[in-house]
Amino acid sequence: LSYGQLHEEARGLAEALRAAGVGPGDLVASRVENGVDFARLLWGLRELRAGVLPLNPRWLAEEAGHVLADSRACLLVDDGAPRAEAAAGLAGGVPRAVLDQGKLEWFGEGRSEGRTSVRRGERSNARLAESGHPHSGGDDEDILAVLYTSGTTGRPKGAMLSAAAFQASARGAAELLGTGPDERWLACMPLFHVGGLSILLRACLAGSSVVVQPGFDAGAVSRALDDEAISGVSLVAAMLQRLLEVRGDRPPPASLRWLLLGGGPAPAALLVRARQLGYPLAPTYGLTEAASQVATRLPAEDALPLDGHLRPLPGTALKVLDEEGRTLPAGQAGEIYIRGGTLMSGYLGQPEATERVFQRGWLRSGDIGVLDLRGYLRVLDRREDLIVSGGENIYPAEIEAVLAQHPAVAEAAVVGEPDEEFGARPVAYWVAAPGAEETDLRAYCRERLAGYKVPRRFARVEGLPRNSAGKVLRRELRGSSGSEPA
Repeated sequence: LSYGQLHEEARGLAEALRAAGVGPGDLVASRVENGVDFARLLWGLRELRAGVLPLNPRWLAEEAGHVLADSRACLLVDDGAPRAEAAAGLAGGVPRAVLDQGKLEWFGEGRSEGRTSVRRGERSNARLAESGHPHSGGDDEDILAVLYTSGTTGRPKGAMLSAAAFQASARGAAELLGTGPDERWLACMPLFHVGGLSILLRACLAGSSVVVQPGFDAGAVSRALDDEAISGVSLVAAMLQRLLEVRGDRPPPASLRWLLLGGGPAPAALLVRARQLGYPLAPTYGLTEAASQVATRLPAEDALPLDGHLRPLPGTALKVLDEEGRTLPAGQAGEIYIRGGTLMSGYLGQPEATERVFQRGWLRSGDIGVLDLRGYLRVLDRREDLIVSGGENIYPAEIEAVLAQHPAVAEAAVVGEPDEEFGARPVAYWVAAPGAEETDLRAYCRERLAGYKVPRRFARVEGLPRNSAGKVLRRELRGSSGSEPA
């Protein structure tokens, strides 16, 4: 599909959405899976200065329903696939449309004389100028996407990312990596994740080519690398592991110039093997609130360790602070703070949560890292509660919130434990309520969580380890024993 065709088809789709009442500042939820229709919808909404809210197709109705209600999305668009059809009831009072090859078919209530009455979403042009936020207004400040990421309450929050943030990310990545319009990117990560969405947008904003796959399949990725003259691809460690298993000792094709590796720390042995085989590894640190990429190690970098020497994107500033908020010198570990044009505009409808993560224009990452004398970053520890399993982000607080509703559970904590196939899997440690009987917590979670979030093990313990402030010490739980419920 050429960009000229995409432009014309997006404009046609925008007209259909405008006739249905979608306008500037509205938020449209999408369960359209990876493919051309997702790009049509994304750019059609951009024509209207409306935003897209990508939903994970693997979410159950309860999970997706919460996000729809919290976001006040004015419309739900899916692709009519069986999985989307099965979840159509989750929309509640939100009108629904099916998008197939750029054409919309309307369903649900709210239609009047051929028009769909949609509720206006919350105007999402939050301003943080008073705290030094870099964005300053204009059409590019319209929210292009709202991506939900978890919070301490167990319920995810919507990170509002403007067109300007994605443009800053694309410019910074292009300058750092030396990419241009002649590149050919492979998008095999889900487009409802910031990692996949940023690859699609980076290619579109540069006018370069992007090959979009339905999802990650190691064999399909391997064939694309060989047959499609791919110059860049973004993976997480578990995906790279599977790719190497499929390819064996075969080196990558000469066309491949960058293999961005994100999603959390990668095993040193995996990095060494991939490097020895000739893969142009570019370990990357990023987060949803910064439109994905924050800092990257260039493939030509020879210094050790392989997960260090991450250069911040041009236009992005980093600093490391201690617990008292004091800037630490090079070589000392502390919390990573980020500043630049790639930052989100805030959390949708949650000004207090937004204020907690922004300090005078700097975003608190919650991650621990070290800067060297050149300002290059090494990430020592991801957010302790984040589990990256097979490319999916799993937030323990969300699982803990589900377990807390069970009458047999007094308290629970969820951590990630290493897994050869997925990189990590969630494990739940729980304390029984007084007089509680053994119960099938796995079945309980399966009814309320997507399958990849259900803990692989439920360990009953007498109590959870805590520090003097009452915070659960998750590191002490990892790998510890406990009785498994029936």
